[in-house]
Amino acid sequence: MNNERLKKFTIFSDLTDDELNHFDSALKEVQMEKGQQFITEGEKGDCIYLLLEGEVQINMALTLSMNKSESDNREKAILKLSSDINPLFGEMSMFNDGDRRTANVRAETPCILVKLDKSDLFNICDKNPKIGYKVMCNLGRIISGNLVKANQNVLKLTTAFSLILER
Repeated sequence: MNNERLKKFTIFSDLTDDELNHFDSALKEVQMEKGQQFITEGEKGDCIYLLLEGEVQINMALTLSMNKSESDNREKAILKLSSDINPLFGEMSMFNDGDRRTANVRAETPCILVKLDKSDLFNICDKNPKIGYKVMCNLGRIISGNLVKANQNVLKLTTAFSLILER
C-alpha cells in the first residue's frame, strides 16, 4: 500500500513511513460492488475500513431496536462520502461498549477499501507504544469530531421540535 496515500487518512496522518510500514501486513484490500452493504448497524464491529476509491452512503435506523419490528426497517440517509476526502468507517465500534456498529454503510458505486482488523490494530499499538499513541490520538480526534457533529444535529432537531410544539 502506498504510504503517501495512507497518510491522507486522519488515522495515519502524522506517522512516518517507517511507522506506517508496521501496518503493511495488517491492511487488506477489499472490493465492494455497487449497492453492497459492508457495515450493518447493531452488528459486532471488528474492523475499520478506509475508502480508497468510490462513494458510499451512511444510513441509520429511524427506530430504536426495542421498538423495531421485523418489518420496520426504515432508515435515514445521513451522509454520502467520496474517496476524495479520505473517509474511514467503523472507528466507533473499536471503543464502543459491546463493539456494535452505530450505522449502516453501503457502496453507492463500486468501491475499493482497505480493511484493518481491530486485533491487528491493537497488536501493532501494543508492540509499538509510540505508534499506538499517535494512532489513538488520531482516532480520538476523529471520534470527538463526530461527537461534535452529532451534538450539533441533536441541537438542530431539538430546536425544530420545540418550534413545532410552540405552534
